Amino acid sequence: MMICGCGRAHASRRAFLCGAAALIGLPAMAQTPPASAGAAEPALIEDLVAANRILYDQGVVDGFGHVSVRHNKNPNRYLLARSMAPALVTADDIMEYDLDSVAIDPRGRTSYLERFIHGEIYKVRPDVVAVVHSHSPAVIPFANSAVKLQPMNHIAGFIGDGAPVFEIRDTAGPGSDMLIRSAALGHALAATLGNASVVLMRGHGSTVTAQSLKHVVYRAVYTEVDARMQADALRLGTPVYLNKEEAAAAKITNDGLVDRPWELWKKRAMAKTSP
Repeated sequence: MMICGCGRAHASRRAFLCGAAALIGLPAMAQTPPASAGAAEPALIEDLVAANRILYDQGVVDGFGHVSVRHNKNPNRYLLARSMAPALVTADDIMEYDLDSVAIDPRGRTSYLERFIHGEIYKVRPDVVAVVHSHSPAVIPFANSAVKLQPMNHIAGFIGDGAPVFEIRDTAGPGSDMLIRSAALGHALAATLGNASVVLMRGHGSTVTAQSLKHVVYRAVYTEVDARMQADALRLGTPVYLNKEEAAAAKITNDGLVDRPWELWKKRAMAKTSP
């Protein structure tokens, strides 16, 4: 498998040097922990907490699922909550990771098993600033069938000409637990995503990407909404989808309008002290 990013190259070099030292009887080199990018902007932390709460409030995540954002001071670091239910996330739960998905200062906090989804996408997609992984219920039937998820209306233009589907068996074999629990699986998922905004995951859920937290929350919410609309249209007959040109034009328009739903969703979600 190709090594991606400086982090893996440095890790491989450290492993080689440690092994060489052992062979010639020298003490092994100490593993140097990843360096922190420093304190993130408080407003970014606030928005990441809000993103977790909004995704729960909008029915995209429940006790599972997660959202991350690149660190504002270093694009080779990202921020993600500790392993917990998204609706309960606070600023104190936010952790920093390098792109190998190694926690910078865990302080005993547990990481999500599937954090590799985030790190591996950030490695290969410099345009991506935020990532959402969820098991939103209306989406999974499209991941588990031959029916492609396509944009039903202008709000979902970011889906383009249809969302690709990741088949974990192609990388993990026939007996996996369906989770992206390694860098290799995260890299394979990122390859299936390609330049798309959304990738479905057979038997699992979906992952959504965007250029900001506000945009990724918008896309995660409307991926679920679009899936419900498409299922309804399929029951009525043969749906008419946005064509590629319509989807591209709608995406440009809506990318400039995400503040409107964000402010509404944030006010509603943050007003609730508990689920």
